[in-house]
Amino acid sequence: MAGKLAIDNGILEFEVNGGELLRFNPSDPNVYHRFSELAVELPKLEEDFRKQAETLDEKDAAGMLALMNAFDRALKEKLAQVFGEENDFDRILGGVNLLAVGRNGQRLISNVLEALQPLLEEGVKRHRQHAAAEAVAEAKARRTSRAK
Repeated sequence: MAGKLAIDNGILEFEVNGGELLRFNPSDPNVYHRFSELAVELPKLEEDFRKQAETLDEKDAAGMLALMNAFDRALKEKLAQVFGEENDFDRILGGVNLLAVGRNGQRLISNVLEALQPLLEEGVKRHRQHAAAEAVAEAKARRTSRAK
């Protein structure tokens, strides 16, 4: 029988719109890095979508819906890569397409990123404070050992 090991990985749970849970560690620099890369990549992805949409006939509703569905799936996969594959963004967002527009007039993808950014910024701040505290403690320990 295998033993059990519990490791505090800093994963927090966030209930999204009163429903599903999003789980990730907001102080993980890797998450912040991937989030930042997605934020930089998003305008290019949106431009690619716009260009592909322009190639469709105005009356090709099925083509437009297929394109929107493909873009939605690709974005949700990217979000899962950022926050962890265990996070199913289609389920978390109630199946709403990330190209849908919220009550505030912005696309859902923009609303998602704007909602998550402060959590990540606070997490990075906590990470930096922890790293600084460790550096100070290490410097004090070195001074103490030199004084002996």
